[in-house]
Amino acid sequence: MNESAEKREEKRQDALRALDRVQAESETIGTSSFARMADRAQKHLSAADKDEEDPIEVWGTRIGRAAGVIFAIGLVIYLFVTYF
Repeated sequence: MNESAEKREEKRQDALRALDRVQAESETIGTSSFARMADRAQKHLSAADKDEEDPIEVWGTRIGRAAGVIFAIGLVIYLFVTYF
């Protein structure tokens, strides 16, 4: 092989490696982003970030966050019914 053919082959191999890397990363990101969001929402609503030793704080946080979700859903319904 001459020098330019070797350079072309090297570029081709680099491009194939880059495409394989992009494909692997996009599958990991695409398939797990919904799962990560769902897991994060579940942890947030269950007050996983609060001190488990204080049950009043945990339950108060859970009730407050659930009330916030219910309020947001109610607000969306109200706005939809009012303006559409």
